[in-house]
Amino acid sequence: MRPFSDLANLGSCGCAPAQDTAPTARQTIVAVEKNNTPKPAKAAGHIPHTQDWGVFNAGKQAASGFGTMAGFGQVRWAEDWSDLANVPVSKRKKDWFNRLKYIRLNTTGSIWLSLSGEERLRYVFENQPMMGTAGKTNANRVLLRNMYGADLHLGEHVRAYAEFLWGVAGGSNYYGYQAGTQRERLDLQQGILEVKGHLLGASMGVIGGRQVFVDAPVSMQSARDLPNVQQTWDGVRGYAVWKSFRVDLFDFMQTNKKPIDVFADGTSYNARMYGAYTSTALPSFSFMKQKSQLFVDVFFLGYLFNGANAALPLAQAGKTEAGSTRRDNIGGRLWGNAGPFDVNLTGVFQGGQFRPAQKDAQTRPVRAFAVNGSISWNAKNLLGKPSFGIQADVFSGGNYNSKNGAVGTFATPYVALPYYNDVTLALTSQNLVGVGPLITAAPRPNLRLRLHVPAFWRESTQDAVYGTGKTYAWRNNLHGGFVGVSPQVQVAWSFAPHFTWTHDIAGFASSHGMREAGAKSGMFYMQTMEFKF
Repeated sequence: MRPFSDLANLGSCGCAPAQDTAPTARQTIVAVEKNNTPKPAKAAGHIPHTQDWGVFNAGKQAASGFGTMAGFGQVRWAEDWSDLANVPVSKRKKDWFNRLKYIRLNTTGSIWLSLSGEERLRYVFENQPMMGTAGKTNANRVLLRNMYGADLHLGEHVRAYAEFLWGVAGGSNYYGYQAGTQRERLDLQQGILEVKGHLLGASMGVIGGRQVFVDAPVSMQSARDLPNVQQTWDGVRGYAVWKSFRVDLFDFMQTNKKPIDVFADGTSYNARMYGAYTSTALPSFSFMKQKSQLFVDVFFLGYLFNGANAALPLAQAGKTEAGSTRRDNIGGRLWGNAGPFDVNLTGVFQGGQFRPAQKDAQTRPVRAFAVNGSISWNAKNLLGKPSFGIQADVFSGGNYNSKNGAVGTFATPYVALPYYNDVTLALTSQNLVGVGPLITAAPRPNLRLRLHVPAFWRESTQDAVYGTGKTYAWRNNLHGGFVGVSPQVQVAWSFAPHFTWTHDIAGFASSHGMREAGAKSGMFYMQTMEFKF
């Protein structure tokens, strides 16, 4: 099963697909620089223009912890265009933008610069946004973002990356533009300094500064790429990658995106994420005559946050209890492929505490959990190479009638991947049970299709219904656990080098109980034209 983000991030770099250009075990590509030092070939299966992480190249390098690579990186500084130094200039010129991807700044090529850019125009229509609670009907939103970056390599051990963003948003009957995620005057989106090298048999590095972080289960945290402004963090991470084991340590404060002035974004000290993520590559094996590779991940994610995301629902309709919370997420994940089957199973226990804002109120412990799983069969011999699978999720809920017991509602304050469960953002990964088929296909090399039809229930009927950044007002007038069904279709077409045209169509059919409480069924359509180099 292809990573969901791949479908909206098809590669169009003007070069051949990765499987056509990666060297095999018998092919040795060497480049002789002026000092006659040969560069060894990268591992088989390596994706061009990326760093070589060995076995962690699996999943289009999603296993590396730096995001998926599909032509371009989910995180642009994860790309490595130094391989263009080995390509004759005549071949490089086949794509005009290649001259911007590797700019030699000294005679030996040890200092070089890579430029990147993105222009994205997005149109979104929703006839009943947020199940009719957004205060708007037939909302039309037009979003434009300009994002440009420069990656400066100072030898093998030091590099600096800066990325700048400008976001514009308009339309009619629009909503949600006050949160700082759509409108952004020119500002520093990412700015990092990395020091790296080889130590103790591993590739190690320290990355400090403002950065996108995606080394977490997509059911819990993502880059927040649906709006104009991605979610970024200010802090530091250190990583080490051995042959079959890697570890990522990190401590971040969330970037404050609400200021709208030029270069006004600062650090929000009200939202912190810290922890460690490890991944172990199990020995490869053969299953059903196909090479197989499984990974076992063990992680700890710590959340500290307050504000609306931390507030707990009360029994009175629309009322919440303000406070701050610490969430300690201890989890594991088994994923990879066993022959033609892709498997992904994640389990998380969430502890911590909730501290009410009211001084005389009692601090409450947190006891929540999440279990997420999917399995799919990749029918590579069928037309379009389809993948047929099923996805099931459980995110625990609590009890809004309890004022001093343990908090049972699983919290995902830092935005799960929208394509994981609900692209409309009407529902999120709290007090939710979801299950449904998931089908992907590639009828042509530049065309990707995806169908997901999840049905949703409340895990606890004594807890509220949650949307992304929203707790719905319905309480005792909402009966039954069934919430509704949300069919979602995506078509992504890379019709020319560097261009991708994507259509997302989704609907939400509310259950009878939800309609009686006031929820409305609705339709969602999103069209995206994206240019990248």
